[in-house]
Amino acid sequence: MQRPATTRWKLYNEDFLLCVNGIEDASVDLVIADPPYCLGKDYGNGSDKRTPREFLRWTESWILAVIPKIKKTGGLYIFATWQFSPEIFVFLKKHMIMINEIIWDRRVPSMGGTTRKFSSVHDNIGFFVRSKNYFFDLDPIRIPYDPKTKKARTRSIFVGKKWLEIGYNPKDVWSISRLHRIHSEREDHPTQKPIEIIERMVKCSSPEGGLVLDPFAGTGTTIEACIRTGRQCAAYEINPEYCEIIRNRIKKATAQGDLPFCEQMAPVEHYPGALAGSGS
Repeated sequence: MQRPATTRWKLYNEDFLLCVNGIEDASVDLVIADPPYCLGKDYGNGSDKRTPREFLRWTESWILAVIPKIKKTGGLYIFATWQFSPEIFVFLKKHMIMINEIIWDRRVPSMGGTTRKFSSVHDNIGFFVRSKNYFFDLDPIRIPYDPKTKKARTRSIFVGKKWLEIGYNPKDVWSISRLHRIHSEREDHPTQKPIEIIERMVKCSSPEGGLVLDPFAGTGTTIEACIRTGRQCAAYEINPEYCEIIRNRIKKATAQGDLPFCEQMAPVEHYPGALAGSGS
């Protein structure tokens, strides 16, 4: 794939809700949101300590703020848990079109766990768009058939079929291992998402050179995915320590040649304000 000469990204060390009005309406191709889950996780700032009522009210506020920033052809992915995904998805369906609920199977090993209910081993991901004329490019994320399966399906009626030659459409259950402590990709963050998941979203739901917005940047997984795939990225992260992780992550990967040449459009900026939380 041919990338733009320069992939630009901008990181703000601030509360997304405090500066969302500075984003031009209908300018964003894709939003990837990995907000706090309201599970009491430690993001270094108490942002995941809200009551369920406070959490849902806050969630609705940032969703309503971000929707006008999305192009009519754009979309939004949001990570959630089974505890609150029903309320969040119902609210989003009042304002956007729901395309998929994706189940992320985290491949949690069987090692005991709770004895009073079934163990939770998945995350819920909602895929929403602003209109029926939304951008979606399946080809970059097709999954190739293994030689044995491909040979078994090469009956005459299938010869020449595109899906057989270049791969099939990923289903709505994504079985991708969570990042364990020993994983080379892992940073010091309690809910970091694998870049394989974020890259899939970026590739299929934003055009090359398009703008991806991440309101809860966490360790910068979305930024790295955008650099890898030739998209622009604007990201917001309230925790200054995570911003430092992001800078070091991108700097290290670029120096090692793992990432193409990229340019940070502006220094990390900080504006004190209310907590916004932290994601990928």
